[in-house]
Amino acid sequence: MGNDATEQTKCLAQIVHSHQWGKVILIYEDEPYGGDSGITTLLTEALQQIGSEIEYRLVLPPFASLANPKETVHQLLNQVNTHCNSRVFIVLDASWTLTRYLFEGAQEIGLAGNNSVWLMAEEIANLFPSFNNSAVEGGLGVKRYYSKSRTVFQDFEAQFWQKFSKEYPEEENYDAGYYSLLAYDGVRAIGKAIEGSSNNASSGFLESFLALDFQGLSGQIYFEENRIARKPTYRMVNVVNRELKELEFWNPGLGFSMRLGNESSVAVVGEVGLLSEATWPGNLTRILPKGWNMPTEKKKLRIGIPVSLTSKFLLLSETQEPQGFTIDLFQKVLAKLNYSLPVHFCLQNVSYDDLILLVNNKTLDAAIGDMTIVSNRTDYVDFTQPFAESGLSMILPVKSSATRGWTFMRPFKMKLWLLTLGILIYTAFIVWALEHRTNEEFQGTWAQQISTALWFTFNSLFFSQREDIKSNYTRVVVVVWLFIVLVLTQSYTADLASTLTIERLNQNSTDVVTLQRSNATIGCEQDSFIRGFLEDVLKFNQDSIINLNGQPEDILDHLKARKIEAAFVELPYAKLFHYKYCDGYSIIGPLYRFGGLGFAFQKGSPIAIDFSKAILTLTEDGTLQNLTVKWLTGKSKCAGHETYDSSNDDTGSLDSDSFWGLLVLSIATSGFCLVVSFLVPKIRKHLHDLKEFEEIMGGSDNGGQMMPDVVQQTQDDEHRGWFPISRSFMTQRIFPESPEIELHRSTSV
Repeated sequence: MGNDATEQTKCLAQIVHSHQWGKVILIYEDEPYGGDSGITTLLTEALQQIGSEIEYRLVLPPFASLANPKETVHQLLNQVNTHCNSRVFIVLDASWTLTRYLFEGAQEIGLAGNNSVWLMAEEIANLFPSFNNSAVEGGLGVKRYYSKSRTVFQDFEAQFWQKFSKEYPEEENYDAGYYSLLAYDGVRAIGKAIEGSSNNASSGFLESFLALDFQGLSGQIYFEENRIARKPTYRMVNVVNRELKELEFWNPGLGFSMRLGNESSVAVVGEVGLLSEATWPGNLTRILPKGWNMPTEKKKLRIGIPVSLTSKFLLLSETQEPQGFTIDLFQKVLAKLNYSLPVHFCLQNVSYDDLILLVNNKTLDAAIGDMTIVSNRTDYVDFTQPFAESGLSMILPVKSSATRGWTFMRPFKMKLWLLTLGILIYTAFIVWALEHRTNEEFQGTWAQQISTALWFTFNSLFFSQREDIKSNYTRVVVVVWLFIVLVLTQSYTADLASTLTIERLNQNSTDVVTLQRSNATIGCEQDSFIRGFLEDVLKFNQDSIINLNGQPEDILDHLKARKIEAAFVELPYAKLFHYKYCDGYSIIGPLYRFGGLGFAFQKGSPIAIDFSKAILTLTEDGTLQNLTVKWLTGKSKCAGHETYDSSNDDTGSLDSDSFWGLLVLSIATSGFCLVVSFLVPKIRKHLHDLKEFEEIMGGSDNGGQMMPDVVQQTQDDEHRGWFPISRSFMTQRIFPESPEIELHRSTSV
């Protein structure tokens, strides 16, 4: 009837996870024969799965080996108080006497006060009633749940009380614990197995025992794969006013729930959900303990500050307190916390990595500054939510372009410029040809006519022509020309804007590969992980890297003196440099992105979580942006400049191939209108003359009385150039036999 501790350790781990306790302290008695039954290993695995870790294992020596057990327990607890920050204690297993000394010592030393958590496994929780006033007030235990309402249990409990009170009259608590029920069920199981076996052989007894399936006092008893198969249900109990208060249930399928077997009542994690009715050590109710050795006025939070950080992120002086962007941000975060956090700033003249190690070995409680969140550092400390973006950026001097004055010509290739000019002159000629005969504004001397035509066509580029046009053919030509002008001007504007943008973004053709191949001398911030990144990841020669102090002035001096061809710094410092010296220098990057800048705290510290929430709040309400303007950007003339990512200029000038369809349309339309404007009047006149001629033919049927007048009119028309048909055609071809015509011809000669 052994108890499988796997489910119990999952229950304890879920309590730790739901309250975000990053570190715990295990306490158990080191019995000679492995008294923990493997529960420490199971709990260690369960904690690893939820991301928590064991900060310390307080192993109590076996009680039988101690001459003065109380003094020994006190010494061990003092060591914990001195060297450990976690205040989440999980007591797995210990003898009754050592457990009593443990609880008494914890209360005397102060390990059972505010922000401490005491969790007890089932073996210890079952002993709660017998501790009387020794139990930790606010302690939380895990006990196996069993029904007390059944008649068979009530009968057993009555008999148990009667026998127990006779044998131990000095005991006030006669509660039949879970182990009593297990013992009773074990005896019943053996009896049932004996009754069910067909013979007295051991094999028959074993088969009968493994086939058992009955309702015992401790629950349903049955076996699968030669072991008890039931999934236990636990109930949380809380020591309140020296009495046990029952809280939520827990079982492997549902987790925590307010009522047994009710999936709809699963508890919600948080201050008003899971264990919301619990009373914690220090008489805390509805306030979750931090489970951490929180700072006090006597023992303030030790904040490490790197002395090498002397920029607007942090200003240090011998006469004043530290100030700057990170200090202001730190104070704003403190103001957002819902509890007091006394701090003491400790200046450290060490590198960033060494500062991280000082936090890890508990010399410092936290470190602030412009520390970059990278993977190897997260193995030693917990970082807060990033308060600034981080990445590797490159600062380069801008190379001036000799052809910059002709940038306006770059949107079109020369072929397209010449073709556009040709189309403009061609259109001007067509407009002149169509308008100069009938439009007075296009008449005058040759110079006036040419200038008017060119002026009209050129002004149409800006849709500002004022000359009136008379011919409908000219209107067709102008409509097509204006459409071409619209397309060309819009394309020119878009391409010029793109060209200027690309020119600004790509002011320098130098990149990391070029610097590597040329073995160029570069600079990077000293005491930063950037140097290692350049050597290990980007494979720069260490002899070609010069240390910089990270100040914008130092970077500027090295670039001006051409001691370095480029400076590699983190993005915040690149922005800081560019805000001061935007003219003549460009920022390429971030080439590689990192985790951002954050504050570092000891592993498992709940303060890091609170700081992260406060930083998010400051980001959302605009406070972080205001601090950035105050300390970093200010009112610099470069405040509107941005940093830029490097890119390749893949945009080329537009060629005539992009507009050949429009150009052909313009030429064809203009030519067609010109030809039609000359042919249509001729055709109309010819049709008119034919009509008159038909009338002449009709007049010859009246005896030629009207012919002299007609011939005279024809002569006049021919003299004026209006009638294209000659007199010989009329007299000889049309009326060869007419005597009147012949007489008139001889007279006229």
